[in-house]
Amino acid sequence: MSYKASSADRNNEMDAVSNTEKDKLPISYKDFSLLHEIAVVCLISLAQLLTQAGLGQAMATAHLAGAEFGVSNPGELSWFIAAYSLTVGTFILPSGRWGDLFGSRKVFIFGYGWFALWSVIAGFSVYSNKVLFHFCRALQGIGPALLMPNGLALLGKTYPPGPRKNMAFSIFGSVAPGGFMCGAVFSSIFGELVWWPWAYWVMGMICTLLVMLCWIVIPQRYDGDVPHINKGLLAQLDIVGSTTGVVGLILFNIAWNQAPLVGWQTPYTYILLIISALFFASFFVNELRFTRYPLLPMDAISLNTSFVFAIVGAGWASFGIWVYYFWQMMQELRHHSPLVIAAQQSPTAVSGAVAAFVTGFLLGIWPPSYILFIAMIAFCVGNILLATMPVNQSYWAQTFVSMVIMPFGMDMSFPSSTIILSNSMSREHQGIAASLINTVVNYSVSLGLGFAGTVETHINNSGEDMLQGYRGAWYMAIGLSGGGIIVSSYYAIVTRKQK
Repeated sequence: MSYKASSADRNNEMDAVSNTEKDKLPISYKDFSLLHEIAVVCLISLAQLLTQAGLGQAMATAHLAGAEFGVSNPGELSWFIAAYSLTVGTFILPSGRWGDLFGSRKVFIFGYGWFALWSVIAGFSVYSNKVLFHFCRALQGIGPALLMPNGLALLGKTYPPGPRKNMAFSIFGSVAPGGFMCGAVFSSIFGELVWWPWAYWVMGMICTLLVMLCWIVIPQRYDGDVPHINKGLLAQLDIVGSTTGVVGLILFNIAWNQAPLVGWQTPYTYILLIISALFFASFFVNELRFTRYPLLPMDAISLNTSFVFAIVGAGWASFGIWVYYFWQMMQELRHHSPLVIAAQQSPTAVSGAVAAFVTGFLLGIWPPSYILFIAMIAFCVGNILLATMPVNQSYWAQTFVSMVIMPFGMDMSFPSSTIILSNSMSREHQGIAASLINTVVNYSVSLGLGFAGTVETHINNSGEDMLQGYRGAWYMAIGLSGGGIIVSSYYAIVTRKQK
């Protein structure tokens, strides 16, 4: 009996050791059942869906909220959208580092919790004033900033390069147009039938539910190799780099989005630009010379990645202009209700899903640089169609076609650019890889609105000719996406020669 007992004890010890060692191994999709894998991918992809829903909910309720707060100027209304996109784009970069250090799973779940909290408070700001609402929208955007790079990092750690990874990233990108549409549709319903703050309160409820589901479904093994907090770990946070980088991005963006309201002749607008430039300079000096753990590893900034950043930034800046001024024209010149406009934009959900799966297939046979080129064409054509459409034209003539084409720009550029960076970085830097693309995407949306607002206010004859102002904004978007076509075509040629 003693012999059998000792053998059982030894077997139990070996099982315990093997389980411990297993927990330290990198996780893989092969560790999941198919149903579990689908659940994990869905929960991670919902981060993309809700990020875009947060954009759509403000777009649909902008005029309703503006009426509540006494705001009617289009430039000021754009801050309801720009404040959110600003913090999404700005805080994504340090968020990727936080995920690498403290665990992508933990930061991802915390992101849903943060998103829930500030969505609820944003709704209650109706009892206060527009300043609190702007503030809440900005803090609300930090939730997606935590979610997006860490969700992509989880996918990057789960899938090795190959068709399965391409499809997972394409699914993540495919929900963006549907997410925007869901946010716009349900916010329009709440705005017309109940009260617009309910859009934010319901968003908070959904995010709270997702906190619980993610805690149960996403394995803790993702955080198994997270180090204990110590001085060395704190140094890896690169607090100086995070601070200078975030402040520089915020001030630069505020200057461009505030200028349409107060004019460039107002001293603080260009002073903010100068200060932001100083912060940017401090950031790069710190990253290059002083920190041992740069927030932005310079070895990650190659000629290829620089091309990708320029292309994606131009395309998504044009998208932000496209969608904002579409809503402005439909409401102000065609006099449609938010719910009707959301219905008119519904083809983007179907088209986006088709584009994502086509992209997942094409990435298996074409290099990502080719996909980026096609995406830029879609961005440009989508803007041309809106910029040239008459006010009283049938929806089915140009508007509908633009709704079908534009998602191909979104859902072809996002997965292809993310895959380029993900495949070029090590497993432990997947958070940084994901955060770089997300920073460019979301920051460009906010910055593009600032550029377009400046153009609009200078050519709309002090608000007397709204159509001319809107067209000017769209021509700005055409210029951005057209520049993206030129750069992406050159990039495609370069990568082909490299082969």
